[in-house]
Amino acid sequence: MDRRAFLGSLGGVAVAVGLAGCGQTSGDTGNYDVGMTTRKFDPVRVEVAPGTTVRWKNTSTHAHTVTAYEDELPDEAAFWSSGDSDSQAAAEDGWLGGNEGAIYEDETYERTFETVGTHAYFCVPHEASGMVGNVVVTEDATDA
Repeated sequence: MDRRAFLGSLGGVAVAVGLAGCGQTSGDTGNYDVGMTTRKFDPVRVEVAPGTTVRWKNTSTHAHTVTAYEDELPDEAAFWSSGDSDSQAAAEDGWLGGNEGAIYEDETYERTFETVGTHAYFCVPHEASGMVGNVVVTEDATDA
């Protein structure tokens, strides 16, 4: 076998080894619905039935928040955030005043969704980097 053919035969193995684990946000594939990587929620969108509890887990080493966009919540839905703030402004101020609402590495946050519609949310310190997501609550949700 010539050198090119030999190296070509190794190419598939090298790619497979080189990409091993690249699809994961961390080694933890455990009990959560949305992971928080360095600058994004993974997945960005989840679809659930009313009454479902969604669990976020910080799978990175950076502190994050999970904060609803108050003006984008469905009618009748209450504001929510990982810091249990009363409003989006309070959540943002709380973060700036001392990391209120922070979810640190390997910590989780849970929220049960009852109101049908799209619940848009973001991470206060990483919103500018595009760390935003959606929980879509629908009667037609499939099991995740």
